[in-house]
Amino acid sequence: MGIVCAEFTMSLDGFIAGANDDVRQLFKWYSSGEVEIPVAASGMVFKVARPSVPIIEEMLGSFGAIVTGRRDFEVSNAWGGSSPLGVPVFIVTHSPPPEWLDKQTPFTFVTDGVESAVAQAKQVAGDKNIVVGGTTITRQAIQAGLLDEIRIDLAAMLLGEGIRLFDHLGQFVELEIMQVIPSKDVTHITYRVVK
Repeated sequence: MGIVCAEFTMSLDGFIAGANDDVRQLFKWYSSGEVEIPVAASGMVFKVARPSVPIIEEMLGSFGAIVTGRRDFEVSNAWGGSSPLGVPVFIVTHSPPPEWLDKQTPFTFVTDGVESAVAQAKQVAGDKNIVVGGTTITRQAIQAGLLDEIRIDLAAMLLGEGIRLFDHLGQFVELEIMQVIPSKDVTHITYRVVK
């Protein structure tokens, strides 16, 4: 069985998005390198520095499902109606959007909490990993003891304002550094959550 991990690009001052949910500055590293990596599910092409290539390839090949929240779903405009990684997406929400319920989509709306969403994601992901997204859902997954790893792509910048990943966590969480890979415009850090 795969692991449950959170993966975010974050500024040095702890923001995963700027004002108005803007991620353009943070995501600059996805297009500032010399190696092109096509993302089959979305049609995008990343252009990353050579040290980032194994990180991106591992990410694209290892995830079997995504668990995220309703806000993430809405801010991303439902990823144009398809999964950003070509895998099933479980959206934790109090009330599913009616306009999406009768459509053939990769989205499953889960109304009974993050634990249920992760359990359902594990069923469909098989041996692949589950990636958890959205600040609220990530905090809930940490608080519930569901996360095995936290992967941070630390962008070389200070945003100064925006949305912080770990605000209002409300508990101590011990992490073990597993991997650090410096690259152009970003440092990739993988932490194991000590349980």
